[in-house]
Amino acid sequence: MKRRSFFCATGRYWSLCFFGRCRIQFSIAIAILSSIWLSVAPPTADAAPCLVVTLTGTQGGPEAFKGLAGAGTLVSYGDDGNSCGSVKLQFDAGRGTNMRLSQVGVAPRQLKAIFFTHMHSDHTEGFPDIMQLRWLRDSAGPKIDVVCSSDVVSPLGFTISCKKFVTHIGDAFLQSGEIALRRSEDKERLAGGPADLANVITFQAKNEAEVVWSSGDVRVSAIRSTHIEGHASYRIDTPAGSVVIGGDAGNDSLTPPRRSSTSDQVEKLAKGVDVIVHSTVHPVMAPSKDGGLPPRLFYRWSTTSDLAAMAKRVGAKHLMLTHLIPSLGAEYQGQRKVPGGPLTEANYKKAVEESGFTGNIIVGTDLATLRLSTK
Repeated sequence: MKRRSFFCATGRYWSLCFFGRCRIQFSIAIAILSSIWLSVAPPTADAAPCLVVTLTGTQGGPEAFKGLAGAGTLVSYGDDGNSCGSVKLQFDAGRGTNMRLSQVGVAPRQLKAIFFTHMHSDHTEGFPDIMQLRWLRDSAGPKIDVVCSSDVVSPLGFTISCKKFVTHIGDAFLQSGEIALRRSEDKERLAGGPADLANVITFQAKNEAEVVWSSGDVRVSAIRSTHIEGHASYRIDTPAGSVVIGGDAGNDSLTPPRRSSTSDQVEKLAKGVDVIVHSTVHPVMAPSKDGGLPPRLFYRWSTTSDLAAMAKRVGAKHLMLTHLIPSLGAEYQGQRKVPGGPLTEANYKKAVEESGFTGNIIVGTDLATLRLSTK
């Protein structure tokens, strides 16, 4: 019979046993265990800081197209010993964000903070899903920081409020009776529903970058930018590298003539950055007799060519295009036909390359990932 070995407990010691007869004593077993541990334990002293940027959703606008998730970016920081995962930050949370996070092994409880660039539904509608699941499975906490601009009054008189959005995120679940039902199953769940797990941190976005959140070696700054009232763009700085999340930012001047369609504030924020993650509209969608978008929509986004030119000016090494307008392969953007037919990755890359940007170009698809390390 073939001999097999396994570990078993004998009294209060561990011994290596053969067919149940323990022949190697405690000290030898410990030596074996130690050698195994040394072979698999990460070399913490030599672990290099690292940063991973993952596009959790790249759909351009509120449309649904071929299963693309809504706008969102996950930024994870750590070192080689924890797979760059000690701090996980989510920027925007469009439709399907929870599903995309699950595909890369990230549960709601693992997110340390969520940041919103602005209060458009295609950037926010995945948030209730994240918070409801966190409340259901981890109601004991800790709370998650939700970081966004403070209330701003539109010139038309209404108020745009991230704080109220978060405060009332569980209202539908409360009104439907689900919160009461779930609490009847587990009294530890918070009575106010998912909103009780949110620690809302608001800031007044200004023309100069200011630190709005930090944890250990990770620092997040924000700056005012234009798309709708209350829009903000973010910069994440870590020892492994830096990332700018532009959101849907465009130039403060909403109509030509203007130097560029990109935001002057975002350009200021991005000086010397490693990675720019930014929404973009392809120049083919410019208003014309052949179609495209109406001026009020087209001119409030950054065009692909202008965005790449900005990336070149600030010295960025990587440009990740997201929230693509139009989506790759789409015949329509909303109800408007794409002039000349559906665009490919090559069409977007050509618009970038013609601007003179020579860095790494990533034309966003869901779960596209970029890793930076000090090694």
